[in-house]
Amino acid sequence: MLAFLLVAAVSAGTTAALTYREARNAMLQTAQDTAVTSFRDQVQQTGFGLPVLGGEDLESLLRDIARKGKPHPWVVFAEYGSVRASSGENPVSTVITPELRRAARANPHGSFERVVKDGVPYLTIAMPMVFKASPDSVLNSGLVLYAVMRMTDEQVNVDALLMAARDGALPGLVVALIPGLLAARSVLRPVRELRQAARSMGSGRLDTRIRVRGSDELADLASTFNESAAELEASVRELREAEARARRFASDVSHELRTPLAGMLAVTEVLDEDADRLDPDTARAVRLVSAETGKLAVLVEDLMEISRFDARAAELNADEVDVAEAIRKTLDNRHWTDDRIRTDLPDGIRARLDPRRFDLVIANLVGNALRHGSAPVTVRLRAEGSPAGTCPSAAVLITEVADSGPGIRPEVLPHIFDRFYKADAARTRSAGSGLGLAITQENVRLHGGTIRAGNRPGGGAVFTVELPLHAEEAGG
Repeated sequence: MLAFLLVAAVSAGTTAALTYREARNAMLQTAQDTAVTSFRDQVQQTGFGLPVLGGEDLESLLRDIARKGKPHPWVVFAEYGSVRASSGENPVSTVITPELRRAARANPHGSFERVVKDGVPYLTIAMPMVFKASPDSVLNSGLVLYAVMRMTDEQVNVDALLMAARDGALPGLVVALIPGLLAARSVLRPVRELRQAARSMGSGRLDTRIRVRGSDELADLASTFNESAAELEASVRELREAEARARRFASDVSHELRTPLAGMLAVTEVLDEDADRLDPDTARAVRLVSAETGKLAVLVEDLMEISRFDARAAELNADEVDVAEAIRKTLDNRHWTDDRIRTDLPDGIRARLDPRRFDLVIANLVGNALRHGSAPVTVRLRAEGSPAGTCPSAAVLITEVADSGPGIRPEVLPHIFDRFYKADAARTRSAGSGLGLAITQENVRLHGGTIRAGNRPGGGAVFTVELPLHAEEAGG
């Protein structure tokens, strides 16, 4: 649009400037030629006696020449040695320049010059009186006549031309603006629609399409966008269907394995009790089967739990609890009360939580720190209130679980909460299922909180859980 207007402005300005220049030159040239020719004719038809003497006779001749001035009245001046005379009040003109006097002495055919004096334009003409000594030579008599003519009328006409050129260029720009706007709109409208469609697809509406208009390049772009959107929608639909089938498969398999696993666990418990009375090889096999059955049971329970989150079937049964007491209960139930665990749990912090899910969060983080980090493991609890003047619901409950191990490698941090991800690829037979941290993250999200993993400056991994502190107000 700017380029279009720039071209229109340059075109209109150039046309107006050229028109103005040509008209101005033609107008001034006409007035100038008329004045010079008329003055030359009047000088040639007037006789002067030499030597020239000043007086009434000379002034009368000058006034007679001035009355016949064309295209405007003149003021005629005469210079002969020290004699100065004019047809006006002043014998000497302030408009005639030294350059014109020198040109008059050098050129027997006369000279002229345009001068601006105090803002008024003048045409000054110098015509020397000469004798024709022979057909090819003339003699200068020393008498020079000057005609001074105001060109105010021509200046008025020139100013009028300038205003006309300007007033003609401005409407041209306004007229050029209309097709420019139409052209810009025809280009920008499809681009805006494409931007809105791309934004809509980015927000998840894969059925977004653009209406195709015309047969130009923008129409081809809209058609290509629609085709790509249709292919993307089909691919995403297939991926979602495959993901849904995989989730249903995992849920169904976990559910079907749950009953036989319960029987297997009961049998392995009985075999564990009698393992001491069996021969060493058989006892070792029995304990191995029992341990692997336990791992399988944990995996099935984790798969059942994660499938509930995928199916949006997980529910939050919140209740007001003493958070420090809840964490102590979690550690006591797992027999984590020795010197491997250090706590910083201030009393009096109450929050609305799901006790079972919060217990699972703390147990998974502490158990993960004991298995993959080094003792001692520190559990800290604190509440950060909302800043003054903000909503009280902005307060958060922060729980940190830190170990004393080597920490988490940088390449592992982005995947630490991925399902079935294990930091050590060779550790395929570890006690964990690879779902613990993923389930922990889902439980934290169900509470409306966040969890992040990192490393302490002094070494060791640290997991930070932030939950909204929806505590009951006193008397509420």
